[in-house]
Amino acid sequence: MEFRRRKTRPVHVGKVGIGGDYPVSIQSMTSTSTKDVTATVAQIRRLEEAGCEIVRLGIPDEESARAVRDIRRETLLPLVADIHFDHRLALICLESGVDALRINPGNLRKREHVEAVVAACRERSVPIRIGVNGGSIDRTKYSHPTPEALVDSALGHIRILEEMNFFDIKVSLKASDVPSMVEANRIFAAKTEYPLHLGVTEAGGLIQAVVKSSIGVGALLLDGIGDTVRVSITGDVVQEVETARVILRSLGLRREGVEVVSCPTCARKEFDVERVVNELTARTADVRKYIRVAVMGCAVNGPGEASDADIGVAVGKTDAVLFEAGKIVRKIPREGILDVLLSEIRNRENSRI
Repeated sequence: MEFRRRKTRPVHVGKVGIGGDYPVSIQSMTSTSTKDVTATVAQIRRLEEAGCEIVRLGIPDEESARAVRDIRRETLLPLVADIHFDHRLALICLESGVDALRINPGNLRKREHVEAVVAACRERSVPIRIGVNGGSIDRTKYSHPTPEALVDSALGHIRILEEMNFFDIKVSLKASDVPSMVEANRIFAAKTEYPLHLGVTEAGGLIQAVVKSSIGVGALLLDGIGDTVRVSITGDVVQEVETARVILRSLGLRREGVEVVSCPTCARKEFDVERVVNELTARTADVRKYIRVAVMGCAVNGPGEASDADIGVAVGKTDAVLFEAGKIVRKIPREGILDVLLSEIRNRENSRI
């Protein structure tokens, strides 16, 4: 199934196009101190290996801003500098080679500061991401962060840049409350053609964050809204990328990696389905080619129910069968299920099938 994407004006963050006809991209943010160049570069490499396409760096002070130059030398991945209030940090990061800024112009102290940042961005063809959340709204107008308040805040920041004839803008409207986040993005999408960065902010630990992000980001992508995403998780940042990849793959917006189809298990299961699925998933995390693999715990939920899988196994009381596209290929020993699947996956990964 294909979704009609909302029409947006494209921008480029380094080599990654956002908006227009470009595919939805995956972002994350380093959790290391940016001043620690070694640790930050190591984390960026882990994120890149997991499939991250854009990385944001927190820039709380001048020492962090100065460190960006050294980080830039160590990675080709597009870098976004996340800056609040101090325009000097933005200028240092631009001189150091960042590919985008996350900065709200309305939070800078003076108009000439905004003009200096805009001039430097224009000179380097660097876009600005306006990021709005519950802390960004005008409390003199709104008592709490309603969807309308988030949109109004974003439009206010945008007007400042538009008055300076700067339009290389992308926008995020985030909230920890999923319905508010979804509604804010829908309202904004109907008003402008600026590309949207999607995410549920402060989403919590792994399970809660995965659920909230899947609902919020997924609902908008199903509407054709959203050009780049970040899943926010309190934990290992690599899990953010892995979750985002699964969300996009589940919606048909990405066809990459090993998708495991497995039964939820019941009294009919003839082997430890959970163990095989967990190990299979962990040992194929590096695969980028799209391969749909079924692991079915009994003969009832076997080749028939998983007929759309590229390869799969179904297990009976005495042996198991390997099937391809719903057709049984051969019997295999029960104790060799994992090894057979891994071998088949690697064969397909290296073939043109």
